[in-house]
Amino acid sequence: MSVTQTRTSDQEDVGVADPILTLDHVSKHYEVRSSSNPFVRPDLLRAVDDVSLTIGRGETFGLVGESGSGKSTLGRVAVRLSTPTSGRVEFDGLDISHLGGTNLRRVRRHMQVVFQDPLGSLNPRMDVGDIIGEPLRVFDKVRGSELDDRVADLMRAVGLDPSRAGARPRALSGGQRQRVGIARAISLNPKLILADEAVSALDVSVQAQISNLLVDLRERLGLTYLFIAHGLPIVRQVCQRVGVMYLGRMMEYGTIDDVFENPQHPYTRALMAASPIPDPTVRRERIVLHGEPPSPLDLPSGCRFRTRCPMAQDVCADVAPPLVQLGNGHAAECHFAGQLEAAA
Repeated sequence: MSVTQTRTSDQEDVGVADPILTLDHVSKHYEVRSSSNPFVRPDLLRAVDDVSLTIGRGETFGLVGESGSGKSTLGRVAVRLSTPTSGRVEFDGLDISHLGGTNLRRVRRHMQVVFQDPLGSLNPRMDVGDIIGEPLRVFDKVRGSELDDRVADLMRAVGLDPSRAGARPRALSGGQRQRVGIARAISLNPKLILADEAVSALDVSVQAQISNLLVDLRERLGLTYLFIAHGLPIVRQVCQRVGVMYLGRMMEYGTIDDVFENPQHPYTRALMAASPIPDPTVRRERIVLHGEPPSPLDLPSGCRFRTRCPMAQDVCADVAPPLVQLGNGHAAECHFAGQLEAAA
């Protein structure tokens, strides 16, 4: 596969005709103070470090990476559950980077979240119907029979029997609880939904059902998703584009086909090699990563992946890798991007 290489020092996500969410050089840093000596200058934890990303209206963009890669932090910044340390967050043409109070509240209804733990994200003291109807009561002041009817419609839309509206979350299965969370998220007809590990805590068979539901709702309601996940097969099923994160940086991004069939970052290739294949006759190159990810409090020089990378050379320690544009919105942050063979 031939590629057109353009080296640039900035992260520029190209090819999105109608962007609904734009992250422009976004960083989220935390100060970590010593528990033994509070007078010592705090260390800086770079959870997200200079990441740029654009998501088109109506698409599902997947974020993958190991635990601690910064993908959930980036998601929280994107929907302004967390304020960026630096950079700009633009939602539907409005800069929301430091929006607050009433102005943020007006935008909030258009950005909803489906969390990883369906039990922990639901109030155990509330009935299912009250949980789903709460956004309608708070934002639209819906009451009485109209509220009951809209809750019933929402339950049917996510595959729940409206007769379960009086049940408590603990009486439902994991998949049913997540359907409640999804019904609550779509109740206000949002434009963007952050699905933060929304299927990770579910059984494999239930994961497929919830993933299919999310795809169906996107098509029916014109939703846009920022879909955070560990499992690459789920991402390939649900998403149109994907970004791969490691230690707060975006290592590679592009269309699902480009990234899965022609990965151009060694970390992406390692993730793919570790993903199980249902066909036992298919052989895949085994890539072994040695050691653990470095501490985000003590990042390596140059490329952050170099301490575990099987291709690392001296230049990787001396010079931070550029972002290499490979064409069609496919890019990788690696000195050797564009030189790797297509995946088997």
